[in-house]
Amino acid sequence: MAAQTDGTDANTVVTETTCGICLEEPKDPRFLPCGHSFCDCCLGEWRSCYGVKEEMRRKCPICRARIPPSKEMVSSLLTYRAAKQKWEDNKKTSSEEYHLACQLLKLAEEDVGADWDGVTVLEDDRKQAVAMPDYIYNAALRGDIKSVLKWISANTEDRVNAVTSDEMMNVPILFVASRNNHLMLILFLASKNNHLTLMTLLLQLGADADFRTSKGFTSIQILCSDAMFERGDVSLSVRLLLSWGATSIQDGDEWKDRLSIAREWGYHELANLFESELGGRRCEIVNLPSQPEINGKTCVADEYLPDSNQYKVTLETKSKAVLVLGPDNLKRRDRTPQDCGYYVEFKNGRTIRHDFDSNEDCHAFVAALNNNRETQPAVTEEAEARAEQAAAELLAELGLDDSPSEPSSGCKAKKSKKKKGGKKKRK
Repeated sequence: MAAQTDGTDANTVVTETTCGICLEEPKDPRFLPCGHSFCDCCLGEWRSCYGVKEEMRRKCPICRARIPPSKEMVSSLLTYRAAKQKWEDNKKTSSEEYHLACQLLKLAEEDVGADWDGVTVLEDDRKQAVAMPDYIYNAALRGDIKSVLKWISANTEDRVNAVTSDEMMNVPILFVASRNNHLMLILFLASKNNHLTLMTLLLQLGADADFRTSKGFTSIQILCSDAMFERGDVSLSVRLLLSWGATSIQDGDEWKDRLSIAREWGYHELANLFESELGGRRCEIVNLPSQPEINGKTCVADEYLPDSNQYKVTLETKSKAVLVLGPDNLKRRDRTPQDCGYYVEFKNGRTIRHDFDSNEDCHAFVAALNNNRETQPAVTEEAEARAEQAAAELLAELGLDDSPSEPSSGCKAKKSKKKKGGKKKRK
């Protein structure tokens, strides 16, 4: 395998079919400026476990050429810099949060290295995510479904998987919709509004249930943190993500600690779901001779019964029948935008849930909706604004203007003003 060995030519192209560490086909390959590529996990393990000395951590395992910091490292650096600056601007440098931000910033600076040029980052083959504007971030936090969907549908980009800025850890919009305020230290914003519905709508549009933040956290990891348990019940959000195939069970002491914390907070059923193979998952019923008519039907494994190694499941039919089945009668079948089991529609500011008695009915319904969207011309923000303005002018002409702004002139405008006054009096 020919390769650049002195690390001086960043434009060297090396054709590699195997990872230089595990000697297998690279998974999520990382491409170094020297031309070598490695699996993301292999390179991460090399840098954390084997590159004990600082000078080794930042060098290619094969040719020892310089390795620039990853996008995740840079994102963390920018996040903690912004957090530290925020507390300084607010003159709260004696607070615990400020000192924690300083500690995290110091660690991030050590990871990046003092000799970083401030520009070069480690590239990979992942598609660049769309940046989420601040007003959409705030709308998702509020559970403002209309504003978020309007922004997503106004462009053909992959906005359903948009992320926050580098300074805010590149958090996906789905996480924000799950009431995640990731401004600094993965703290969470408790809210009572439409977040669960917004999460469902985003998933139906193709949001990735396993999209990771710049720190590598999945949605389930974030929701099942001690900070989130302290803020309130996360069960419904977690169950929704599980049914859409989100990763839940991980090996290692950290995940065991999370399960222990969940039980300490009283989330025993949730912990049981995580420790079981199909807990919380959407499944297809198979090999059930006692009720052959429901073979092929889908259900959700709502509860795991450890003593009998069975699941309490709810059928995805209008009847919502509840059964107790063993793992041999269940086959995992995660929700997808085309095979979602039920469908939540947002129309005229209202949400409507559609349930079906068969998956075929659901598929046909979704296909018809998608065909209808494709045949209709795209509505831009400018066109919608013009339509709203025309409607407002028509209402003003009819003397039915109910806007809070003052009318300009004319007798018809006076009628509008009188109408407003009447409404206030009734209040």
